[in-house]
Amino acid sequence: MSGERVGFLGLGTMGAAMAANIARAGFAVTAWNRSPGRAPELDDLGVDRALSPAEVARSADIVVVCVSDTPDVEAVLFDEGGLVGGARTGTLVIDCSTISPSATREFGKRLAQQGVDLVDAPVSGGSEGAEKGTLTIFCGGEPAAIDRAQPVLAAMGKTITHVGPSGAGQAVKAVNQVILAGTYLGVAEGVVLAIKAGLDVGQVVEALGGGAAQSWVLANRSGRMRENAYPLGFKVALHRKDLGIALEMAREMGAELPVTELAAELETELIAAGHADEDMSALARIIRERSGLPG
Repeated sequence: MSGERVGFLGLGTMGAAMAANIARAGFAVTAWNRSPGRAPELDDLGVDRALSPAEVARSADIVVVCVSDTPDVEAVLFDEGGLVGGARTGTLVIDCSTISPSATREFGKRLAQQGVDLVDAPVSGGSEGAEKGTLTIFCGGEPAAIDRAQPVLAAMGKTITHVGPSGAGQAVKAVNQVILAGTYLGVAEGVVLAIKAGLDVGQVVEALGGGAAQSWVLANRSGRMRENAYPLGFKVALHRKDLGIALEMAREMGAELPVTELAAELETELIAAGHADEDMSALARIIRERSGLPG
């Protein structure tokens, strides 16, 4: 384990679990959250609390950020009381949020002017992966910064890949979310078709799991779609935000993403109906409803 002190900004569902795993790995951790009092379980792990991102930065060598969106990252880094107010030359920021690749590159340039390195390290694996420390992490940044980040990343994730320069990690995460959009829609449609055909959905899933249709979504989310119950894993609202990032990338680069556009429309519909905080497998709600199945 590295002897470096770690700060953590953002203690939501994902961040709290990630911070806990860093503390369990033996790091001295100081944490901050916009709303005080979040994740009281961290106190039992010896995590200190700070009143601002700047205060966290003053007590840490490496600071992990895990907040919701591009403006939130900009705020915790650069607003009054933000990280730059307490960072020193040589501070390393690891941003595990999912945000715009172009904004990441801009933030990296601004931090570099303060002698601070930035690694973009968005994660995949949902709340289960965050809790178990098995997240998949896509890293963008300079090789030396990635190497320095490795011990902290290893406390949070299982598969850690350096995919390119600053912003590349965020670009790969956008690709990940695009693929997931299609997978969730495909599994939802398959589950609904199986129900309408009078098949045993559990048996169907087991059978398909041995063939080309096998996927994490089929194995881990088809049951929710069958039962029409969607406890939190990864919020619909957050995936919709991520698809917005991916669609903006596509527009910039001249790519057509028709399945992603459909998923975004359906998720917008779910959010309007009050399902923003459900797991994104709730896409099946709409497929079920349009197929005449009970809601």
